[in-house]
Amino acid sequence: MSKAARVAVIGAGIVGASIAYHLARRGASVTLYDRGREAGQATEKSFAWINATWGNPEPYFRLRVLSMGEWRRLEAELDGTLGVVWRGCLMWDLPDHELEAFARRHAAWGYDVRLVEREEIAALEPGLVAPPERAAYAAGDATVEPVAATRALLAAAASLGAAIRLDTEVTDLRPGGLGADVCVLAAGAATSALGAKLGLSLPMRPTQGLLAHSRPAAPLLRHVIEAPGLHMKQERSQIVAGADFGGGAATEDPEAEGRRLLALVGQHLRGADALEPDKVTVGTRPMPADGMPVVGFAPGLPGVYLATMHSGITLAPAVGRFAAMEILDGARIDMLAPYRPERFARS
Repeated sequence: MSKAARVAVIGAGIVGASIAYHLARRGASVTLYDRGREAGQATEKSFAWINATWGNPEPYFRLRVLSMGEWRRLEAELDGTLGVVWRGCLMWDLPDHELEAFARRHAAWGYDVRLVEREEIAALEPGLVAPPERAAYAAGDATVEPVAATRALLAAAASLGAAIRLDTEVTDLRPGGLGADVCVLAAGAATSALGAKLGLSLPMRPTQGLLAHSRPAAPLLRHVIEAPGLHMKQERSQIVAGADFGGGAATEDPEAEGRRLLALVGQHLRGADALEPDKVTVGTRPMPADGMPVVGFAPGLPGVYLATMHSGITLAPAVGRFAAMEILDGARIDMLAPYRPERFARS
């Protein structure tokens, strides 16, 4: 396809913004649509931890590691406007034997992770009230402020000629109906419903996650922390805390859950015993049914390209670059082979 191809991107989250930017940088005529504001759904409510950890089969781990490198490339390309902070992560929310197996496996794959003992943990994170006996330390992990990064990508896309149409509901998703050669569905959990309008079956099992953002606080944390029942990080002048759960009572009273999480932060961290919530968000993670990304042209729907995944923050730079290559060059990126939408048609 010509680099001057007309491409419509549906979704102004981090994945859609990255795809729009990479397409525009390659010379495509890009129009991005979203029925709301930029980063207004899953991206805004993401913990935004850039990593390649936890329970990943090796091919998926490799994709995530590659995309961590793509974040560095993208930061340099956009003159540091994305605001990535390479702060590292300390994790001890697994039983000791599982933590050891995790560190050993990922280190064997080449990941920058090692086990550290209490004395070194205390030196790495001096604010901890009671450092654990042992933790896994992933020095190369990063975080990003997700809304600011999305806005920076959209601004960069617009500077290259992309049209950004927010608060715009799209009713005809066919490429021709949008005056485009290709339509990219990158609308997170809503991608399944959009695909259904075109006769596409894309099974999803979205899950919920709650985050509590504190009112402004002094710098208290140096790293991402994954402790039992709590993950937390410093984001500018705020502490952001969350926990994995399936919804239920926590989403029935999110303000109470947010206060509980910040109280738990106070038990772990010196100087955090009086944190008050600034906002509490409940987000829906766009999780495909098998937990893996869905990226590629939709079977039987010429010109329709899908890009939805839970780990959108980590994967956005790589997916953006690869999607542009597949759409504009007709390439088939081998690393994306396990994540094609055809796998659901086969099942």
